[in-house]
Amino acid sequence: MKPHQSTESGVPAPADSSLIPEGWREIYVNPLADPEHVADFRLEGNASVTFPMGRMRLESILDEKEGQRANFVLWCLEDFPADAAISWDFWPVREPGLAMMFFCATGTEGRDLFDPSIKPRTGEYDQYHHGEMNAFHISYFRRKWTEERMFHTCNLRKSYGFHLVAQGADPIPGVMDAVGPYRMLIVKDKNRITFAVNDLPVFSWEDDGQTYGPQLAGGKVGFRQMAPLIGEYANLTVYAAGKSSIERGPNYENRP
Repeated sequence: MKPHQSTESGVPAPADSSLIPEGWREIYVNPLADPEHVADFRLEGNASVTFPMGRMRLESILDEKEGQRANFVLWCLEDFPADAAISWDFWPVREPGLAMMFFCATGTEGRDLFDPSIKPRTGEYDQYHHGEMNAFHISYFRRKWTEERMFHTCNLRKSYGFHLVAQGADPIPGVMDAVGPYRMLIVKDKNRITFAVNDLPVFSWEDDGQTYGPQLAGGKVGFRQMAPLIGEYANLTVYAAGKSSIERGPNYENRP
């Protein structure tokens, strides 16, 4: 894939993947290169967020023996449209563990994900699939358990509930052989969700809005990790149709 290039005119740049629908443009760009870029993100759980390589490094600060308490989610607080493409760069640094991305995340009963009436979430997984929220999530680097390391897959689940709705082969090698960045891409276009790594399609699934609950609207995105994984991230970018109605991420005009 071509590296992102800012436009001198300030006009949102076109999508840089053939998997993104024609006419969609960048509506949010965040390089995730220093602490300022995540100053308004929200962390649930206990984690270290650092930038030793000029990209965001996430690592639990609890021992994996703590179980689900050692896992966490870092949320971007922007609300994105129902039909959107989300991309980011990923580097696996240390195994074992697991990385996933939440998207279209909202509170139940039409509430915002952080509505004060919702019980605070602290990283335990059941709070995210059987709590007071609806979302999709893709687990794309599954190296936590022995069976995951023996046969690598990427999984798409829909919540409320723990519905495994799509699965595909994970093309990312283990840390020893990984040479990042790996460009992750989720495209939600109406009722179809497609996931790709470095523009290689991994799976595509159509939501009928009945089998696994009503179709989900727009919402927030969040990075989740299971300890003791260390992962690094950069260039969080969201594309959508029409004119941008969402401010770009920090230092958009100054990014390389």
